[in-house]
Amino acid sequence: MLNTRPVAVDVDGHRITVSADDGVPLAVRTYGRSDAPLTVVFVHGHCLQTDSWRELRSYLTRAWGTDTHMVFYDHRGHGESGEAPASTYTLDQLGCDLDAVIRAVVPVGPIVLVGHSMGAMTALVYARQHPETIGSRIVGVGLIASAASGLTSSGMGRYLRRPFVSALCGAVRWAPGVMHASKRMSRTVCEPIVRNAAFGTRKVSARTIAVAAAMLNDTSIVTMSSFLDSFIEFDESDVLPILGRIPALILGGSADVLVPFEHSIAIAAQLPGSELVCLEGAGHGVILERAAEVAHSVTGLVEKVRGAVIRKPSVELAAG
Repeated sequence: MLNTRPVAVDVDGHRITVSADDGVPLAVRTYGRSDAPLTVVFVHGHCLQTDSWRELRSYLTRAWGTDTHMVFYDHRGHGESGEAPASTYTLDQLGCDLDAVIRAVVPVGPIVLVGHSMGAMTALVYARQHPETIGSRIVGVGLIASAASGLTSSGMGRYLRRPFVSALCGAVRWAPGVMHASKRMSRTVCEPIVRNAAFGTRKVSARTIAVAAAMLNDTSIVTMSSFLDSFIEFDESDVLPILGRIPALILGGSADVLVPFEHSIAIAAQLPGSELVCLEGAGHGVILERAAEVAHSVTGLVEKVRGAVIRKPSVELAAG
């Protein structure tokens, strides 16, 4: 069970702006002691932002107090981070951005990466780009509601190869301002889409739906559409054996229609030592709708990491 002791909560965290390697400003928030023995870096999903972790962070803060350093940031083109050329809206670039955040905010010490949806894909890209960090700097990984490959094979990902998606992306490239304005005029459409596509079969509070819809509304349609090509071609299955070196949590919802749970099963099959968790009736927005249960699994992962790594002296970990 999660520790529910009362703690002083820093609602907004410590705000930092990190410059990506190409100069794009990335908005970062940190919580807990920067000198804590372990840092957990959270990487959000497509069209979401740092606030998508708010409920989960509340549970984790009660469990950990300030003894675990938590880092959250907005991807380029999302939330409070800067917009960037559409050509840079790729998963490879997000892997580079994650590296920039780690170098700036967590220059030394062990790290657990926790990613949701596109954030988990970003973690896989980072592992491919920096395999030397797996087992040295990166000592645990949580992949939530995500896939390592084959996004177009099932769920709503099958629509990514449809002509209307190509037409949308083309229209955004030709007239991004007009398309974004039309998106803002259709705000009332977003809420039912979120309710039906992002959440599962259990009743979800109106507040949770409103929070998710607001994040979707706030994301530029240029950002939204420009990542779609990366999703179509995404395949990081070859990097999974590298992650076999460290404790891993694979978590998803049984009612996820965006990235069906079969993708989580496929990842876990290639990580024999991983923990596979299926939340019955949960949808793609599992970190919002089932935050307490996700927090329980994340704390379990972190405790496993502490037992395997933190209590063991390691010159490599201390040096970063």
